[in-house]
Amino acid sequence: MKRAFAVPAMRVTLSAVMVAAAVSGCSLWSKNDKRQPAELKPIDATLAVRQVWSASVGKMGRFTLQPAVVGNAVYASSASGNVAAFDAASGKAIWQAKTDVDLTSGPGSDGKVTAVAGEKGLVFAFDASGKQIWKASVNGEVLSSPLVGHGLVVVRTTDTRIIGLDAASGERRWINQRTQSALNLRSPMGMVFAGEGIVTGFPGGKLGYLGLNNGSLRWETTVSYPKGVSEIERLNDVTGMPVVSGQEVCAVAFQGRVGCFDLATGAPRWTRDFSSPTGVSAEAGMLFASTEQSVMTGMSQADGKEAWKNDALLWRRLGAPLAIGNVVIAGDYQGQVHFFARQDGKFVARMKTDGSAIASAPVVSGQSVVVQTKDGNLYAFVPN
Repeated sequence: MKRAFAVPAMRVTLSAVMVAAAVSGCSLWSKNDKRQPAELKPIDATLAVRQVWSASVGKMGRFTLQPAVVGNAVYASSASGNVAAFDAASGKAIWQAKTDVDLTSGPGSDGKVTAVAGEKGLVFAFDASGKQIWKASVNGEVLSSPLVGHGLVVVRTTDTRIIGLDAASGERRWINQRTQSALNLRSPMGMVFAGEGIVTGFPGGKLGYLGLNNGSLRWETTVSYPKGVSEIERLNDVTGMPVVSGQEVCAVAFQGRVGCFDLATGAPRWTRDFSSPTGVSAEAGMLFASTEQSVMTGMSQADGKEAWKNDALLWRRLGAPLAIGNVVIAGDYQGQVHFFARQDGKFVARMKTDGSAIASAPVVSGQSVVVQTKDGNLYAFVPN
């Protein structure tokens, strides 16, 4: 059963779709375009998957709003200002809240404090019951979900500032200001806690590690160097969420490279040519990412060697992947959820949602995998 709720002028941001069109010089919408989305063909499903619940939080609008999971709760938001926590097992609403401006980010939470960002550079925080506890301004657009934990709510603006706010009061504790690029990819750049710091990607193919206490840069490394002549050709922002695994961190850049790096120093362990607009996921010694052409690829986390690729979903605009157990999961522009075998990339299952795009990564709680569509519906799936 579905449950519903009663830029700065001198800088340019582009979506990956716009970049692909500009680089190729072709229209994305031409009937003769070779990049027309592939038609889905029947698959031999070897994994039994069933939908256990659905719920609604409201449409995403033009943003990619990533849901979050902490414990037994799924947190989600909508462009119109809805914020909610749902029970991961049943889909029942735990709490619902409403902000006084439209939202531009998905929620971040540690289970005690949940934060979202909205228009006018406003950040909102809610307690475990859904009561708003503070509102703060960071004077900049925020597309990435806030990172919540260690007494902080960390937000990053599209003008490359990363700001640490006190989780209890919203007061600013620190700020990390970077040189602003002339052209950035308009997509969320994830942040993740690792040890006593935060790992995050930056425009220009950079990956960095910031200290929790003051936001200072502990190290910075290069995932990918710009190539080409035009600004669009040289666009190579790190995309999606960096993956921290043991003593290394892995990341990928758009129109660039993928690689893994030493978590303590940032020293590269390996890099290889690869381009992804959505980021990487990792499981059992392998990395997984899809290209802007929607070719899902599995590679060794040890050296980057390609293990397999699946090109049956060309131009279906695959969203960010989730690797868990023996499967890799990603949604597409028609709300189809694809399950790939981790070892060889073959399809093992496919599930339908509401027909609208799934751009954000699936999230997992216990046995449930949850996706959020552009139309604002959440669907939970479990293996039989």
